[in-house]
Amino acid sequence: MKALWNSPLFGVVLSVFAYQAGLWANRKTGSPLCNPLLIAVALIVAALKIFDIPLAAYQQGGQIIGLMLAPATAALALSMYRQIRQLRRHLLPVVAGCLAGSCASVASVFVLCRLFRVDERLTASLLPKSVTTPIAMELSAQAGGIPAVTVAAVIFTGILGAVLAPLLIKLFHVQDPVCRGVAIGTCSHAIGTTKALEMGELEGAMSGVSIGVAGVFTVLIFLFF
Repeated sequence: MKALWNSPLFGVVLSVFAYQAGLWANRKTGSPLCNPLLIAVALIVAALKIFDIPLAAYQQGGQIIGLMLAPATAALALSMYRQIRQLRRHLLPVVAGCLAGSCASVASVFVLCRLFRVDERLTASLLPKSVTTPIAMELSAQAGGIPAVTVAAVIFTGILGAVLAPLLIKLFHVQDPVCRGVAIGTCSHAIGTTKALEMGELEGAMSGVSIGVAGVFTVLIFLFF
């Protein structure tokens, strides 16, 4: 069994099967609470705990999947290109929305960490929770944070955004697809963008643009910390 766990294919195969199980559950229920990524994470954690598999063994294959993060993020450019006219038309609202969302995200984490007396290192790890993983990890490292904690916070934020976005959109009666896309992309980066793409191509394009714009604004905000 140890030979099986130590193979890089183990992490890849486990991740693929867990995500497929999540997709199946999502299709069967149709509920936003049954997010495929959330279910996949829960199944992987359960498998590692039940069979007492070291995390390092899984990460050999998990790192291979992680290499696909940058190309997957770059692929969002296709939907942006298809909606280039809409992007030009709504450039100012998109930039303003991303700025407001980035400031709100960083400020809320900072205030809550101060309120609950969280130490500086953990605070630095949580501040970039709403930007895409490569940017968040670099910001966390430069600020003296813990990149592993940052990755966990980014993933949790993305999953939470993908799960709650449809519910919040209905609750606040957000009808404009541009507003939907900007809100989702700014607060829950690439994971949330997958949900925006399900809502529509314009929502997905706006969400994809917001990932990059919000990342730039968050880097600028970090200069003051």
